[in-house]
Amino acid sequence: MINSLEFTSRIKKVMDFHGFSASSFADKIGVQRSSISHILSGRNKPSLDFILKVTSVFKDVDIHWLLNGKGTFPKNIVNQSTTSTPTELIESDSNITKQIQRIVVFYNDGTFDEFKK
Repeated sequence: MINSLEFTSRIKKVMDFHGFSASSFADKIGVQRSSISHILSGRNKPSLDFILKVTSVFKDVDIHWLLNGKGTFPKNIVNQSTTSTPTELIESDSNITKQIQRIVVFYNDGTFDEFKK
């Protein structure tokens, strides 16, 4: 069974990590703002649909961590079998030394994340 208080603190951690208010978080995952408000206040327990929306929108949220606190947040979504960094791969593929300055990821909802070195 989900501990509502701990679940709420994990949702707040996801929101803080990504810089979302309760209303913007609700908009991002596609639920009514009142739903997130009721979950955060402890009035309602999260539905399976709510949990699946969070984990499908935020790929760094592991469902096991979200439900029972086991694992880590943010989860490591990079393949660990790669032994060289992307910068090293670029350097070895060409004789010119290049370094990645930034990576921009565009999502189908029109938002994006930018990662700078």
